[in-house]
Amino acid sequence: MPEIANSAEDERPLSHALDSALDRLPRWIAAVSAAAVIACVVAGQIRFAAGLALGCGVALLGYWWLYRGIRAAFDSGRARAPIGVFVRLALRYPVAIGAVLLFDRTGWLPARAVMAGLFAPLAGVVIECVVLAAQVLRELRQEVASG
Repeated sequence: MPEIANSAEDERPLSHALDSALDRLPRWIAAVSAAAVIACVVAGQIRFAAGLALGCGVALLGYWWLYRGIRAAFDSGRARAPIGVFVRLALRYPVAIGAVLLFDRTGWLPARAVMAGLFAPLAGVVIECVVLAAQVLRELRQEVASG
């Protein structure tokens, strides 16, 4: 079983792994979104694909605001985060809910598709979890083989 890092030197690889995962996550979200939209287009569901693309876009924007907001809060060096961070974080949910309600009320695009698109970050996180688990298993196998 891997040991828990105790020193600052041991924490650097963990920090690097976390930064790498956070850098890959938007790409996973975009890739899952693109694959889902393309699959809907191929299946002939153009309106659903458009709604899905809109939901995925809103979700990716919300993730980006969250990511940048948290980074800004930690990098500011202040006890409290800048007000812009709070504003962006507070706007995430009204934007997402507003997008779903707008298309539900008007019927322009299927609200189910927009809602489904909002789950794109979840799919990206699941993929990243599988990637990280595979990396850990590979490292454990190398440790067992060498030691």
